[in-house]
Amino acid sequence: MTSDEVRSVPGRPLPLDYSKPNLARMKDVLLGGHDHYEVDRQAVVDLLALAPDAAAMAKEFRAWANRVVRFLAGARDIDQFLDLGSGLPTAENTHQAAQRYNPDALVVYVDHDPVVQAHGLALLEDHLVHVSGADLADPARTLADPVVAEHIELDRPVAVILNSVLHHIEDLGKAQAIVRAYVDAIAPGSYVLISHDFTPGEGSRGALARKLDDLMADTGHRTVHRGRDEIESLFDGLEMLEPGVVHLHEWWPDGPRLAPLTELNHLSLGGVGIKP
Repeated sequence: MTSDEVRSVPGRPLPLDYSKPNLARMKDVLLGGHDHYEVDRQAVVDLLALAPDAAAMAKEFRAWANRVVRFLAGARDIDQFLDLGSGLPTAENTHQAAQRYNPDALVVYVDHDPVVQAHGLALLEDHLVHVSGADLADPARTLADPVVAEHIELDRPVAVILNSVLHHIEDLGKAQAIVRAYVDAIAPGSYVLISHDFTPGEGSRGALARKLDDLMADTGHRTVHRGRDEIESLFDGLEMLEPGVVHLHEWWPDGPRLAPLTELNHLSLGGVGIKP
């Protein structure tokens, strides 16, 4: 591949609106990026007032996905990755994690956010990656998208990444159907990575989860902290890799933890399933 193969399919991008917080830009703030505006920073200030460790947790989501990607590229010989709802590129992106173990690993980033479309290509143009403007919530159109269809070989094992995205889909049935559509389309031996905001239901952590959902609703970007059974239902039809659906810090950590756990560490779950 050459750098001129890195391209975007705009599809029907959402209109740019710099007067309201944007989810991709808010995550960029939390991850220490530079592609955001004052309205996004203020929304993150409000988030940090409620959950001071939100930035560390955003990095935990990214670190978890990269651990899984490194494992799949290095130990399971997966050489193609479909990163759905990828967000803005920051430090240690999926292609960097994968290509560290397999320089020929192919990564297609999918995000219909206009901010990602505006900035993502410029930041990734020196890398052997591809960018699609498809909407992950429409699996049929995403898989038929020219960039995805040309570069992802669905008759071979692929890793489908849904990192910190399905909790933005309010209806559980719709979230389940989205995952099922991708699972039905990929080859046996493919992997599905899912991380998701979690609520234990009761107690102080459940109350914090509800407050976080309310705060995000005020920004115009709803989230739904779901219970364990609901999150596990997203993996229906897949065989789970050990240790199953667990808190992100429990999924094969790289080494001893260097920072104490926070309340937010207990409000997320992740797991990896393989299509039999």
